Amino acid sequence: MSFLKGYVNFVNSLNEKIGTAISWLTLVLVLVVCYDVFTRYLLETSVVAVQELQWHIFSIIFLIAAAYSLKHDKHVRVDVLYTRFSEKNRAWIDFFGSLIFLIPFCALAIWCSQNFVESSFKFAETSPDPGGLPARYILKACIPLGFFLLLLQGFGLAFDSLLTALGKNEETNQ
Repeated sequence: MSFLKGYVNFVNSLNEKIGTAISWLTLVLVLVVCYDVFTRYLLETSVVAVQELQWHIFSIIFLIAAAYSLKHDKHVRVDVLYTRFSEKNRAWIDFFGSLIFLIPFCALAIWCSQNFVESSFKFAETSPDPGGLPARYILKACIPLGFFLLLLQGFGLAFDSLLTALGKNEETNQ
C-alpha cells in the first residue's frame, strides 16, 4: 500500500507543478489574443502567425493541463447519480472507470499518435499557410506527452480510489 500512496503523491506533485507552470500560458494567450484583436480591428491588418500562435498556445494548455484538471476533479463529469453515492462507492466508480475507460483510452491515444508525431518530426513539418509558424512538430509532440501525463494521473486516480474504497487512504498529497 505504501507504493500506491507514494505513486499517488509523486504523480499529484508532478502534475501540480506542470499544471501550475502551464497555467501561465493562459496569460500569454490573453495577451496574444488582445494583440490580434488590436491589429485586426484597429490597424486593419492581420498576421497568420499570430492567429496560429493562439491555436498552438490553446492546444498546449488543453493537452498538457488535462492531467492537472483530472487531479483537481475539474474535468467534465455527469454527476446525476455520482453525487448521491457514498465516498466509498464514488471511489469504486472512479477506480473501475479509470481502469476500464481512462487508462485504455490514454494508452490508445499515445499509441495512435506515434506515427503522426514521428512523421511530423521526420519531415520537419511547418505551417502550410504562407506566413505561418514553423516547427509544427513540436506542437504535435504535445499530443502523446499530454496523454502520457493523463495516463500517469489516471493510474494515480485509480490507486487513490482503490485506497479510499479499501479505507486505507489517510494522507495522499492532494
